[in-house]
Amino acid sequence: MFREKRQEVILGLLDKNESLSVNYLARFFFISKETIRKDLSELAEKGVIQRYHGGARILRRVLLSEISKANQLNIEALLKKINSQKAINQKTARGDKMTGQVCILGSFNMDIVSKVARFPHGGESIMATSNTLCPGGKGANQALAASFADANVHFACKVGDDQFGQLAYEHLSSSNIDSLTLYKSATQPTGSAVIFVSEQNGENMIAIDSGANKTVTEDEVARLEPHLKQAGILLVQLENNIDATINAIMLAKALGVKVILNPAPYSDGILPYLHQVDIVTPNETEASLLSGIQVCDLNSARQAAEVIASHGVNTVLITLGSKGSLLYENNKFSHIPALPALAVDTTGAGDAFNGALSAAIAKGKNIHQAAVYATAFASLAVEREGASNMPSHQSVLQRLSQH
Repeated sequence: MFREKRQEVILGLLDKNESLSVNYLARFFFISKETIRKDLSELAEKGVIQRYHGGARILRRVLLSEISKANQLNIEALLKKINSQKAINQKTARGDKMTGQVCILGSFNMDIVSKVARFPHGGESIMATSNTLCPGGKGANQALAASFADANVHFACKVGDDQFGQLAYEHLSSSNIDSLTLYKSATQPTGSAVIFVSEQNGENMIAIDSGANKTVTEDEVARLEPHLKQAGILLVQLENNIDATINAIMLAKALGVKVILNPAPYSDGILPYLHQVDIVTPNETEASLLSGIQVCDLNSARQAAEVIASHGVNTVLITLGSKGSLLYENNKFSHIPALPALAVDTTGAGDAFNGALSAAIAKGKNIHQAAVYATAFASLAVEREGASNMPSHQSVLQRLSQH
């Protein structure tokens, strides 16, 4: 088989499997591993794949899928698109950012959602009205929200080498998210969560096994640099290992990218680095833990916001559920009221808010305008079942026009 044709087949195999070893490819083609390494090196130089020790993984899957839909895998067409992307990269390297570009490093979990008439008491067994297996994780949910809020999104996460990891790949690569970096752990499973949703009021209780989400390496964070260079916003949470999140924040600041931190679930390891964050978005519980002040109303939220800001963060935006949100910026407070909503499932409300907020800021809205937009987005999200079931940008604009 000629080299060019063999490389086309390699790309096709990687498109289906995401990553493959040199040993596997050598056996597949009945050729030496050295020849395969040369093929992979050439494809890596063209920006099509990424090499790692012992194998390679596909890059820019969205571009590749557009070409391979009709089983016409064409390297020239692919490279034409990639060269066009490189021209954009060269422009951004001179200091220009792509409008509406959000980069998100976060978690992916498979959620096991049980709908119950009410939450069980300690030691009590109750019957669920339904059980559902669906994709989730704060990072994935926020990436989906930002993409539905009309932003261009690059999402990076880490999964296990298991069935849930394959489901993550299929779910994310077929979503509205524009581009994806999916790292894989050889030792930890894909993250998972068990979620109870009360049919009484839509409230939820969640237990999370982070799995591979907690194994993001320094090298994997460093590989996000080209995506951060294009972005106006980096959005992070705390479901990944704290050192990876901090490294991502520091890298973004070095590149002049605005950082939004959703400090959930809370970790006190982030406190020494709040001064590197531009906007922090805790809910009532997280604001209480960050400040040491029990947040239960607007007055206590104001006190907590001032304490959090004293750590050096520029802007504090505390979400207060049905009470809306409180914005503290430049020593001034602003209350954004909640919009009326018929809550069906509040599981993804905070993720919907943060994703939409990031999208609006990336598209040029100021923080107050973005918070109003995010409030409308979240009010629609809670009316849908499933944490990853997000409303459209047009439906948000319609709700805003009604209120």
